[in-house]
Amino acid sequence: MKNHPNPFSLLQLFAIKIAAINMADADQERSGSSMVDGNTLVAMCLARAGVDRMFGVVGIPVTSLANSAVALGVRFIAFHNEQSAGYAASVYGYLTGRPGLLLTVSGPGCVHGLAGLSNAAANAWPMVLISGSSDQSFTGRGDFQELDQIEAVKPFSKFSAKATDISRIPASVFSVIDWAVAGRPGGTYLDLPTDVLRQTVSESEADRLIIQAENERNKELIEKPRINYSEIQTAVQLLRKAQRPLIVFGKGAAFARAENALRKLVESTGIPFLPTPMGKGLLSDTHELAATAARSLAIGKCDVALVIGARLNWLLHFGEPPKWSKDVKFILVDVCKEEIELRKPSLGIVGDAKDAVEKLHKEIKDDPFCLGKTHPWVEAIKNKVKENVAKMEVQLAKEIVPFNFLTPMKIIRDAILEMGSPAPILVSEGANTMDVGRSVLVQTEPRTRLDAGTWGTMGVGLGYCIAAAVASPDRLVVAVEGDSGFGFSAMEVETLVRYQLPVVVVVFNNDGVYGGDRRNPDEITGPYKDDPAPTSFVPGAAYHVLLEAFGGKGYLAGTPDELKKALAESFSARRPTVINVTIDPYAGAESGRLQHKN
Repeated sequence: MKNHPNPFSLLQLFAIKIAAINMADADQERSGSSMVDGNTLVAMCLARAGVDRMFGVVGIPVTSLANSAVALGVRFIAFHNEQSAGYAASVYGYLTGRPGLLLTVSGPGCVHGLAGLSNAAANAWPMVLISGSSDQSFTGRGDFQELDQIEAVKPFSKFSAKATDISRIPASVFSVIDWAVAGRPGGTYLDLPTDVLRQTVSESEADRLIIQAENERNKELIEKPRINYSEIQTAVQLLRKAQRPLIVFGKGAAFARAENALRKLVESTGIPFLPTPMGKGLLSDTHELAATAARSLAIGKCDVALVIGARLNWLLHFGEPPKWSKDVKFILVDVCKEEIELRKPSLGIVGDAKDAVEKLHKEIKDDPFCLGKTHPWVEAIKNKVKENVAKMEVQLAKEIVPFNFLTPMKIIRDAILEMGSPAPILVSEGANTMDVGRSVLVQTEPRTRLDAGTWGTMGVGLGYCIAAAVASPDRLVVAVEGDSGFGFSAMEVETLVRYQLPVVVVVFNNDGVYGGDRRNPDEITGPYKDDPAPTSFVPGAAYHVLLEAFGGKGYLAGTPDELKKALAESFSARRPTVINVTIDPYAGAESGRLQHKN
């Protein structure tokens, strides 16, 4: 006779866990209200550290932690999966300058959270992943969701701590928060074993532990590095002597809130500027010295490039020929000394972007120079911008139906610009959708563009939307996504409705990745030739109906009038909305920057 597994074993395990928690709660009630358990102590530390928002998915053993945090004034945004919650936490750190917190359960919950932690690491955004873990007394014995989580997070965490006893909780909490913003921001990890969360101390002892940990915090971790004044002087000399200088800035400058200092520097020197994709909006795309529409000329011909808060990585062609001149001199401003040493620029300035730009402007102000509007370099950039913008506007003026990518993108651009200030936060992901949007959509205010970022992460859309709405409740959030990108996190539209967040999601629906089935007939062979193409989705998918299932508003738009009406109504309502825009499956092509990768 065969032995069959007990189908109720997992349910029984949950019941045992819950019963143990309830018994602990009952014991605490009988002993009086003066005792504090590990969950409450963690929440107390988070509140004391200034944490006001947390994202995550609750369950054994962290549900009580989430409830305790809420009771102490920390808003908890509950997601359907840890991946999207992690993306939210990572970008929340970027938008606010404070670590975004992700709370997950043990084992697979922690693993799912690595998506957000790795995104924070690649983009240099402050984030803390907090995960429950299995009981320490059962280590190595196969406890429920057991995993060596400290080891699992190593590739993506700049600092990790494990609170092995309730007395270690305050120091561990403060350490992971401080390390997340230290030097180059990034992800950190806090491990909270189940047995530690159940341990208790008196309220007076909890207060003593918190005060002690606060007094022992390493203040040097969060101090800005001191900038070498001689390097500022050298940088100014290089800029002063340059014939074709260029200022490049990225999301590191945006994180540092360097926009006002950058405006003063650009306008006092007359040097053209080029933002990286998420640097767009620090200075308006419509600024007379913006070189975005003349990007190839700007980076190909400049002789001195001041790069502020941006890495010379794939987004900037590694700073190498043939995209850049072989003779260009780079002045690299970065908060991370190791990054500068890795890139080997002509001059490196270690320091906060805002601080460095302010010092550069002050040094120039004492002995001013300005290229002027008639300078050959400035005129060349402006003429190229004018030429390229004119070409683009000719294409945008054509109303193509069935939609290509340009026609609906222009309609969206115009609708956003009509809103004025505060400008909506734009979330963009997808291959064609993100690339075309980068060229067409206009950013006029800082930190209003969120896209796939340094790591090219697909699936960030809904997580970013939720974090942006929570971080900036006065702004509308508009996501412009491909149908593939939307599909990664589409279930989070329920989260939008549950919290009634002012988010409008525009899905460019072209039936698949890059546009459905694009195979040549000779490629369609083999035993599974009747299967859909690897790039194709169900044609005409009704994505807008998904949101309506949860009580939100959905629109289907296949003509300019339908899209204009949908945008006008949804922007005015400021309620969760999905606009399903039908795109010709044969419109568009693979991202120009990535064609060589495939």
